[in-house]
Amino acid sequence: MAPVRALLLAVLVGLAPGGPGAAVGQTLWPFAQPDSVAPAAPAVPVAPAALLPPDADPAYSTPVDLDGDIDRSRMTRRIVDDPTGEPAGTVTINTKLRKLYLSLGDGRAVEYGIGVGRQGFAWKGVAEVGRKAYWPGWTPPPEMLARSPELPPHLDGGLDNPLGARALYLFQGNKDTLFRIHGTNEPKSIGHAVSSGCIRMLNADVIDLYGRVAKGTRVVVL
Repeated sequence: MAPVRALLLAVLVGLAPGGPGAAVGQTLWPFAQPDSVAPAAPAVPVAPAALLPPDADPAYSTPVDLDGDIDRSRMTRRIVDDPTGEPAGTVTINTKLRKLYLSLGDGRAVEYGIGVGRQGFAWKGVAEVGRKAYWPGWTPPPEMLARSPELPPHLDGGLDNPLGARALYLFQGNKDTLFRIHGTNEPKSIGHAVSSGCIRMLNADVIDLYGRVAKGTRVVVL
């Protein structure tokens, strides 16, 4: 019996992590390893023209600090050749392609994936960022409440808020268009036409964009 036990012990030692029979990176229980984690998105260099000062007005913010819960590995952001022809610092939204571009100058732009308004709710035109909000609260407009009376009259900022982590409010002159560029609590909606006209971004993406643009930034919606 002793030789059998010795043989079994030798086999187990050979299969154990780091044992004589283990290949590099092999473990005895591969199914018990942690889920693989996507590498964090690399830092994106930004041209000086796009480094606009952030809006620090506390009146535009809801005091919610949940950024630690944002998975920054889930980003669509990448540097591309600028297809817009717009000057540096301009935000261009291509609703057909479902892409948002921040022009950097020198023929380059930051590209983000977005969700757009469903049929009958899309909006096109030229506006500017008239307001910025950090973890914004959400007050559905009367028209939306009429269509969906089950909605709350107001929802404070947070992970369950449909405006997500940040919001950029689009104005024409001093008038709020009621359209926004904002985060979302429905990340699977990115790339689709599902909203009531607003432009949705992944929370990690909208946090990145929010830090790059200021009030007064020109926004072109195609």
